[in-house]
Amino acid sequence: MQIKVRNNCSEFNSYRAARVKSLFNCESGADFAIDADLPLEDSNWKIGVVVGPSGSGKTSIGRSIWPDVGIYDGDEGWPADKPIVDAIAPGGVFDDVTGALSAVGLGSVPAWLRPYHALSNGEKFRAGLARIIAEGKQRVIIDEFTSVVDRQIAKVGAGAFSKSWKRGGGQAVLLSCHYDILDWVEPDWVFDTRTGQLQRGSLWRRPKFELEVFQTNGSYWPMFEPHHYLKLPRMVAAKYYVGFVDGEAVCHMAASPALHMAGIRACRMVVMPEWQGAGVGMKFLNEVCRLQFTDANQYNARTNAVYFHTSHPGLCAALRRDKRWVQVSQMMGGDHKGKSAANVAKSKAAGHSASILSGASAGYGGHHRAVQGFKMQRALAV
Repeated sequence: MQIKVRNNCSEFNSYRAARVKSLFNCESGADFAIDADLPLEDSNWKIGVVVGPSGSGKTSIGRSIWPDVGIYDGDEGWPADKPIVDAIAPGGVFDDVTGALSAVGLGSVPAWLRPYHALSNGEKFRAGLARIIAEGKQRVIIDEFTSVVDRQIAKVGAGAFSKSWKRGGGQAVLLSCHYDILDWVEPDWVFDTRTGQLQRGSLWRRPKFELEVFQTNGSYWPMFEPHHYLKLPRMVAAKYYVGFVDGEAVCHMAASPALHMAGIRACRMVVMPEWQGAGVGMKFLNEVCRLQFTDANQYNARTNAVYFHTSHPGLCAALRRDKRWVQVSQMMGGDHKGKSAANVAKSKAAGHSASILSGASAGYGGHHRAVQGFKMQRALAV
């Protein structure tokens, strides 16, 4: 599809305008033109990128691609009185919304409970991408893609969005002035406004990273604790592990003996926000669990399995896809209403969370956590 952009504005002849023309030998700033031949009519692509410096015509090209679609504004349409988990696809399925948030790397559960205006720039960027995915758009044009976020978040977030978007059947055009995202996005085609050239094919490959895992003494936990969605005391007799990429601490986990189950319980898994969506979490989890079946674990001879429990929807889905893990339990709500009633009454008496507990008596174990349990057996750990 041939796109011709012709932008015009008034010609000015003020003193300063005339002086600028004279100093820089610039005849006029009133006309701008760019032509782009894009493969929009082909059906065998899912992500295209228009990249180039600021002011080189990317937005003008974007407006001409699908006039009936328009350019997506990620800041519009967010209610100020609702958390993003309610604002995204309000008529949709809960698991689809949380799955979309996890898929684009916004795995910080507390962020799901904040309205859009209370998020950081990086969280807003990912929330907007999650909304696009959850709403099931078939065509979307995103301007200033990754322009206002930290470059690490930009690259990892771009890669996470690309991976999730390509699972569907839609087409997305990303407009960006940053070339560093191309390898992470792995687009089907790229038009560079700087050179006027179109490139197609598998020319871009997501960078590989080396994850190093070290056992630590727990001193790293205060760095990761603010990003964990549960506030719990430290595990008893636990060993702590930290994953590093290029010397940067990016993920954390603890492992505690559960000898009554002839196993090890892995817990307190945290991936730093700027690395969520990069595929670090499962790689780290599997390596830490593999180490429990080696002499790195003093209870190796007595360890038949590693157990891991989580209520994070995205992580549960990833564990089900991994053949090394078997799901062994699923508690969608509290199973002991007598205990629940006693806990609620005790909390009320102590004056805790009065606004939340008002009218509550029992049920769901006092909460709505859907805790799911998984097991990695020794034979599957390799």
